[in-house]
Amino acid sequence: MTYLNLMEELIELRQHIEAHDYDKALELVADLEEMSKDDKLNKIYTDGIVLLVHLIKQQAEKRSTRSWEFSIYNAVEGIQRVNRRRKAGGTYANQSELADLLVDGFEIAIRKAALEAFEGQYSDQELRAMVDPEDIQTQALELIQR
Repeated sequence: MTYLNLMEELIELRQHIEAHDYDKALELVADLEEMSKDDKLNKIYTDGIVLLVHLIKQQAEKRSTRSWEFSIYNAVEGIQRVNRRRKAGGTYANQSELADLLVDGFEIAIRKAALEAFEGQYSDQELRAMVDPEDIQTQALELIQR
């Protein structure tokens, strides 16, 4: 959501409140909450792909680098920060939703990892045969939930 769109939504919310149209105001608040959650989930999805790429490379190449370790750390920290509800407590995405985001992002991650692992000498299908997707997704979820 852009700043301009947010301002338009807030103006509309104010108008509904001033008109005592609380049902419309509450609908708009629900829409704003949903857009905010979608934005958070999109950021988690993006960081999740970065996390998966490096876990795929680690498992496929059976090694790690300091750079990969830092990327993993950074992605996990980013996911945890975005997912944390500061004022209300709790999280935006529960364990099931996080797992779904990792499953959804795995295809993109394997394609990206194929470009990077082994200096790009294997296709995404060949790289997929070298790793255990479920194990990688479980590992990612465990890192996020620490």
